[in-house]
Amino acid sequence: MTDIQSRVGELHRLLNQYSYEYYVKDNPSVPDNEYDKLLHELIDIETQYPEYRAEDSPTVRVGGSAQSTFEKVNHDTPMLSLGNAFNEEDLRKFDQRIRDRIGDVEYMCELKIDGLAVSLKYEDGRFVQGLTRGDGTTGEDITENLKTIHAIPLKINESRTFEVRGEAYMPRKSFFSLNEAKAANDEQPFANPRNAAAGSLRQLDSKLAAKRKLSVFLYSVNDFTQFNADTQSEALDELDQLGFKTNQERQRVQTIDEVMAYIKKWTDQREDLAYDIDGIVIKVNALDQQEVLGFTQKSPRWAIAYKFPAEEVVTELLDIELSIGRTGVVTPTAILEPVKVAGTTVSRASLHNEDLIHDKDIRIGDSVVIKKAGDIIPEVIKSVLDRRSKDAATYHMPTHCPSCEHELVRIEGEVALRCINPKCQAQLVEGLIHFVSRQAMNIDGLGTKIIQQLYENNKIKDVADIFYLTKDDLLPLERMGEKKVDNLLNAIEHAKSNSLEQLLFGLGIRHLGVKASQVIAEKYGTMDELFNVTEETLMGIHDIGHKLAQSVVTYLENDDIRALIDKLKEKNVNMTYKGVKTSELEGHPEFKDKTIVLTGKLNQMTRNEASNWLALQGAKVTNSVTKSTDLVIAGEDAGSKLAKAEKFGTDIWSEEDFVQKQNEIEG
Repeated sequence: MTDIQSRVGELHRLLNQYSYEYYVKDNPSVPDNEYDKLLHELIDIETQYPEYRAEDSPTVRVGGSAQSTFEKVNHDTPMLSLGNAFNEEDLRKFDQRIRDRIGDVEYMCELKIDGLAVSLKYEDGRFVQGLTRGDGTTGEDITENLKTIHAIPLKINESRTFEVRGEAYMPRKSFFSLNEAKAANDEQPFANPRNAAAGSLRQLDSKLAAKRKLSVFLYSVNDFTQFNADTQSEALDELDQLGFKTNQERQRVQTIDEVMAYIKKWTDQREDLAYDIDGIVIKVNALDQQEVLGFTQKSPRWAIAYKFPAEEVVTELLDIELSIGRTGVVTPTAILEPVKVAGTTVSRASLHNEDLIHDKDIRIGDSVVIKKAGDIIPEVIKSVLDRRSKDAATYHMPTHCPSCEHELVRIEGEVALRCINPKCQAQLVEGLIHFVSRQAMNIDGLGTKIIQQLYENNKIKDVADIFYLTKDDLLPLERMGEKKVDNLLNAIEHAKSNSLEQLLFGLGIRHLGVKASQVIAEKYGTMDELFNVTEETLMGIHDIGHKLAQSVVTYLENDDIRALIDKLKEKNVNMTYKGVKTSELEGHPEFKDKTIVLTGKLNQMTRNEASNWLALQGAKVTNSVTKSTDLVIAGEDAGSKLAKAEKFGTDIWSEEDFVQKQNEIEG
């Protein structure tokens, strides 16, 4: 072994040791400048003698060459999400279900880190691949960016092959430093550490990701056969021994009352942590009991996530700003004195419509109570009346559109004011933004600011113009470099092959949502066939009512729309349905060809998740209860639909009944 090779080995050992002490154990043994000095020495050696640069060299922490895109990769086993609990009652029901099935149980309580779920794959002890959660089945390969996180070992001391999963996050210290730098450069700051972490891990240039100083907590192993553990607790201890960073605030408990005590402790102390948490995860500790309990299609039955209740704060309502949506609806937004709510600074909140403003008697200048619905969307709850100024005036919506000055109207039966000018600029821009959105044509990189610039510079006036854009059109725009333009043009080209339902939804036909777009596209197959439909034939499709049928036919009869479709065809935008035909789904006899209505609040899944699952079983999920409805699934606070079902004698299931049936079907 040469002297240089020997020194490289020694530098590897020291740098890995110091990194582990600092980033995993939070107990550094040397000053930062000592680590930096050794790192620069290693960089110099590798620059002069590249043959000594190993794939797991500590120098990869500083980032490497930029990528052009992230490859999509299927997970070996799906990264499932957890069911949610929002209160003590939910948790006690979860505990009762567990005990009814397996008897005595011990739980592991862990902090729910507010970051980005990742999976790390090791082969023969070396870190070889890291993926985002993605949709749970397919993630993005962000290996090079994950290598820049010092808390992730590039190599462990044992020659094992396994996959470990956890949460990458941005410590609060890193977050504040990052936003200070953005403010100094007149850049938009990140809203919260979670967004900052996700944005950092999706940087195509890993050198930029390295500068963000992210960390990670590992919380599970994909396959326990490579481990000596019999419990979740022992598995985490073994990860500690292998050099991984796990969260040390975890606690084993025997009863649901001890779970509640753990939750109370961290609800009170969450702001004392160096990182953000948004809840508590409760898992059955014994791995053999986890195996008995198994999984549903979307989540393990042996774990649940308790979400912290929405935080309420008081701030001042400075003004009410109006925005015009793509259908002309005028929406009032509260402009607030910036205030921190649930870990992020809030300066805007929705007021929905004029009726809500009047019902809650909210006035400009009021002190108002705001909260984040589900810790995400800010909303105004009420005014603090005893702080109101005597001259605070009742708010009235304008009579004319703030964008085009056309007179606003209120359509009978609607609470919203609407601009009905088809040439209103605000509506046209919103329509373009809707067209490229995720559930429509899903053109990645074509965001609101770029759309606005293109519209203002007369580069696009309708949705078809997007497919005629060139590099020369895009390069002059703000912050649009050569690579970004190439990626955007590739995304536009890729969108041409989308299935018909995405195009239909993207066109923004009034009353036509995602589900109805899917149903109509599947039924008629091509855009040319759709041009021949009548209101009567459309209304013959289950769940298509008169308003929607009339809206679709009126839209497609418009000569301007026909010209728009021809313009899209000229650029080879797909006009056919590519999805799976419902008739081809085998489904389950319990649900196949049944008409089902979901009503009330579901706690163990979202309404969309329930609808999609039922559709895969061959059911027709509708919005209204009629005599032909076969089944109503009623969650909490079910109202008139439940009453109607009782009147008709329709079968009614609770959410628990539905989940139990799902579990039986999925085995």
